[in-house]
Amino acid sequence: MKGRAIKLREAHKAGSPAFCSVAWAPGGQHVVTASAAEVAILIHDAAAVSAAGSGGRSSGSAAAAALTTIRLHKDGVTAVALAPGSGGSLASCSIDHSVKFYSFPDGTFQSNVARFTLPIRSLAFNKKGTLLAAAGDDDGIKLIATIDNTISKVLKGHKGSVTGLAFDPLNDYLASVDSFGTVMFWDLCLGSEARTLKRVAPTFGSDHSVKNALYWSPDGQTLAVPGLRNNVVMYDRDTGEEVFMLKGEHEQPVCSLCWSPNGRYLATAGLDRQVLVWDVKSRQDIERQKFDEKICSLAWKPEDNAIVLIDVMGKFGIWESVVPSTMKSPTEGAPDLNKTRAPLFDDDDEEEKPSTSAGWEDEADESLGDSAAFNHKRLRRKATFDDLNGDSEDVDMIHETESRKRMKDRHKDNKEGAKKAIDDSATSGRLVTARMQTAFQPGSTPSHPGKRNFLAYNMLGSITTIENEGHSHVEVDFHDTGRGPRVPSMSDYFGFTMAALNESGSVFANPCKGDNNMSTLMYRPFGSWAGNSEWSMRFEGEEVKSVALGAGWVAAVTSSNFLRIFTEGGLQMHIISVSGPVVTAAGHGDQLAIVTHASDCLPSGDQVLDVKVFNISEGAQSMSGRLVLTPSSQLSWFGFSETGLLSSYDSKGILRVFSSQSGGSWLPVFSSTKARKSEDESHWVVGLDANNIFCIICKSPESCPQVMPKPVLTILELSFPLASSDLGANSLENEFMTKKLHLSQIQKKIEEIALLGLDTTAFEDEAFNTEAALDRCILRLISTCCNGDKLVRATELAKLLTLEKSMKGALTLVTRLKLPILQEKFSSLLEERMLNDARVGAVCSNATSTNHPPVFHATQPAKIVQNGNNLEASPMATPNPFAQRSSAAVSKKVEVEQRKDVKDNNAKVSPAVTPLAKIPKKNDNSEGKAKRERDGTADQVGSITKSSEDGNRAEPQRPLNPFAKSSSNKEQSSSLLDSIKKMKVESEKVDKANVKKVKV
Repeated sequence: MKGRAIKLREAHKAGSPAFCSVAWAPGGQHVVTASAAEVAILIHDAAAVSAAGSGGRSSGSAAAAALTTIRLHKDGVTAVALAPGSGGSLASCSIDHSVKFYSFPDGTFQSNVARFTLPIRSLAFNKKGTLLAAAGDDDGIKLIATIDNTISKVLKGHKGSVTGLAFDPLNDYLASVDSFGTVMFWDLCLGSEARTLKRVAPTFGSDHSVKNALYWSPDGQTLAVPGLRNNVVMYDRDTGEEVFMLKGEHEQPVCSLCWSPNGRYLATAGLDRQVLVWDVKSRQDIERQKFDEKICSLAWKPEDNAIVLIDVMGKFGIWESVVPSTMKSPTEGAPDLNKTRAPLFDDDDEEEKPSTSAGWEDEADESLGDSAAFNHKRLRRKATFDDLNGDSEDVDMIHETESRKRMKDRHKDNKEGAKKAIDDSATSGRLVTARMQTAFQPGSTPSHPGKRNFLAYNMLGSITTIENEGHSHVEVDFHDTGRGPRVPSMSDYFGFTMAALNESGSVFANPCKGDNNMSTLMYRPFGSWAGNSEWSMRFEGEEVKSVALGAGWVAAVTSSNFLRIFTEGGLQMHIISVSGPVVTAAGHGDQLAIVTHASDCLPSGDQVLDVKVFNISEGAQSMSGRLVLTPSSQLSWFGFSETGLLSSYDSKGILRVFSSQSGGSWLPVFSSTKARKSEDESHWVVGLDANNIFCIICKSPESCPQVMPKPVLTILELSFPLASSDLGANSLENEFMTKKLHLSQIQKKIEEIALLGLDTTAFEDEAFNTEAALDRCILRLISTCCNGDKLVRATELAKLLTLEKSMKGALTLVTRLKLPILQEKFSSLLEERMLNDARVGAVCSNATSTNHPPVFHATQPAKIVQNGNNLEASPMATPNPFAQRSSAAVSKKVEVEQRKDVKDNNAKVSPAVTPLAKIPKKNDNSEGKAKRERDGTADQVGSITKSSEDGNRAEPQRPLNPFAKSSSNKEQSSSLLDSIKKMKVESEKVDKANVKKVKV
């Protein structure tokens, strides 16, 4: 239906299209207009404008007939806003970077409120007029307290120019939209971002004559935002999820909109020069007008059936009788927000006090969920709605959802009844609960209609899904295409939203969808000896929130706070109650880690999360504690590294791993802020190993990868968030900390394997190589410290050297640099180190001599060195394999192995080294290890012999150094080399003799 044509009058002169703004005064008696093409702000008499528009009189310029003209800005005025209530202030912003206040309606200048560094594009008052939000091309949204004109908070997060602002009528949120089409919800209690909707609104490029806008429904339950398909999309205030959309005759994107006072109707203006009026309940347009130019701003008259609008050329007018008289008035049943803070059962005596069931029935018929207290108007409104349209299934579902949400709102109001005086600054108990992070699946991405999204993405491969004609198509892909046959795709009729993947199989789960659709857990192995090895479980009254896979087990955590553990075959093994709502879960081998909420969010908005790690095979809990997050952040990724370290990544870009260092601590090993190359980069974590993080780099406004094109995996080195060093050696210091962390992991692994009585040779070789790499890094740091005249720091680094050869290298370095003070210090450290090693070696030699005197010189030292390395606990403190070894179990193991050697070799000296001679056949690392052990054995033999001849000399430690190349006593060095050569010759002879015996 098309109504009578509206006549527009010129208010502002514009040679070319420019953005113009218009606003009603709170009482509806005045209209304020402004244009970005000129500095004037005009205050008009609404009655005169209506009369002129009806053609009853004057056809002259509206500017000449304006009651008040304000010309205080130095450049074009981009927005105006009026504070609610009588006697409120008028605010304006301009391209000249300023915000000004005026009295209203006389337009007397009051003050300059704030200045920006770039043009300001948008203004908005909150419902009480106590806060003014201003934003534009500058960085951040400024919240200005109107009582003293001070800036109370700056909200930063938008990447583009902020073009639209809207305060939630309940004073909980501020919504904003930028030129990239990104919508952000800001929590006014915390002054921080609550949620972000990426690229949901259209973009207009460099055209400043129109801009993105957004508006809350009068009850504050829904946010209306122009959509990408020439439509308007409604988003839920609490979840940010799309509720429904209005799509009709607009041929181009919507650029402006406004709500009727009761929220029943919505007016939209598009680039197609049309203005449509929508019945929100029926989702149909009921009126439309076509104009000569684009309408860039419009506003619904308070408490009346009229809209004021203005086009890009500065012409404006009032559209009277917007809603036909045959339909419900746009002002009837307008929400009384002053009563929304009243408790549910604290109604006035004059008002009707409905029963619980009546309340639900009434609410189910509201178009957008009116949150006003119950009163007699609700019954009339229900009847009118029922007469107009029958409720569809979709509308009923929406109303039911909104009704449940309003009941939650009233529960919050009941709790906060005693806190009304706090108003805007109060922390809402309901909001804190709503901000508790919802459960998520690591490696998954949000779903988008018509597009594929990831259910899982890890170091092994990915699982993707796309909806197709009532079901979904699921595919499993591996990064290594040569690992085996391709996994067949699957048709998903359950609507799976989460998955986990490992070498053995994949697990899927879906949430509940209504009463008849229960949550389902399904496991699909990649290969099995049995034909029908796939299985599924269904849950009544609970839904799966997160899933995980490990070595022979499947885990699911549900909304009932149950941790359910199954075998690969589907046997239900354990059901464990967890301490709070689950956030996420991850598995690695025998380890299962889950993250739960420990409590509500702190007043600062910080999440309070607990983490527990279970060893499934042993049925034990190996770790329990608080999960560390950056302040005001949420958990973004959670899992295990390739080496089995528990790891987490938060929304502030900090990656942490849990280490046994310092009694068990979370160590920050990567900072996205420092690693990114530009401000619009973010890192989507996939996994990590001992030295690198594997991630996908996303460009703003995207925060997660798309399935197509296939994302590129980027490898970045772990980078601790170090302070800027005064030496400029941050890369070396980062390498030092990374190597140290890696070494501690290897040492812990060696201890665990040695306690099980298993062979640790491979890990010992890795530990030795890591020690050598760490020493090389320390030596470079020492050189940097010497060049920077940081001698104390150089000495501290020298104490951390592990190998004696490295210590001698440091001594040589300071000698060449001609630093006599450091030379003396390093010499003392070297002497002390060698003396301590000699003493420990002598004690061990004496102990083994007492136990096994027949094979003292050959068998004992070699076997003790080998077993000692298995339990090496602190190689950073001393390289001696006997240091800090006092375990009775280890001594017993050494004794058993030594007796076996004695029995096998008939107490002969030369065969005692036979096992060492055979080691080189394994690999190069084993060969190096065997050589180091033989050298250590020869050194100890030489030490014992020398100590009997000259026990009081100051250098008994030299035979213990396997890297010794120089000596002040040449005869002693010669004797040592001869001893080593002799032992090698004997070893080769024994090896040949054994080979001959085998041939015979």
